[in-house]
Amino acid sequence: MAASVDTPTTGRRVTPRPGPVPWVAMYHSVGDCSDDPYRITVTPDRLERQLHWLRGRGLRGVSVVELLAARARGEGRDLVGLTFDDGYTDFVDNAVPLLRRWGCGATLFVLPGRLGGENAWDPLGPRKPLLTADGIRQAAEAGVEIGSHGLTHVDLTRADDTALRAEVTESRALLAELTGTRIEGFCYPYGTLDQRAVDAVREAGYTYACAIDPGPLNGPHALPRIHIGQNDTGVRLFLKYRLHRLRRRPVEGLR
Repeated sequence: MAASVDTPTTGRRVTPRPGPVPWVAMYHSVGDCSDDPYRITVTPDRLERQLHWLRGRGLRGVSVVELLAARARGEGRDLVGLTFDDGYTDFVDNAVPLLRRWGCGATLFVLPGRLGGENAWDPLGPRKPLLTADGIRQAAEAGVEIGSHGLTHVDLTRADDTALRAEVTESRALLAELTGTRIEGFCYPYGTLDQRAVDAVREAGYTYACAIDPGPLNGPHALPRIHIGQNDTGVRLFLKYRLHRLRRRPVEGLR
């Protein structure tokens, strides 16, 4: 819930109204999408066209932590959060140069328990390599915010207490040590969450957490996102942008 504050003239305590839902785009892999059963891949050319579309409409892609900081100041209506899940090696190879070219930032959610591994949680494949520790540091040095996607990409709503604590708390500590920075953000694997998972993420010290469709849950630890894929041309992006604002509730705790 949003915190109450004292008004300077009356001294009465009021609760700030929830602010409009921020637009946070969800990407995964940036590369060859010829074999893509889960629709998690966009080609570099498509990503560039999407970034061009944003900038052409006076919008700028930024990390989620930058977006939320701007919203806390009552600003940032022209900002769009760009998030990339899982930490594929093609992010550094293909996404980072495009983000730099278009003056955009982003958040990369990674799995410190699978450094240098692959997306073994996707039974249909194809297998995609994940960043090593050096690759994650390279992304961070390029100005990308690093966030946790858990240790190993498990559904937190089905994890026991020990596994939940490891996925949430240990992953944050490992990434802080790896990057030398404070880890502010978490991303729920598969987009699944419940109140127990949200509480664990909040108690672990994360400032925010991203879901997909958080259902009845609300607040900065249950931020909704929009899936962006290879078929999202300018027209589709416009429709998704407008419908997101219409369908999603205002977010508690955001101005």
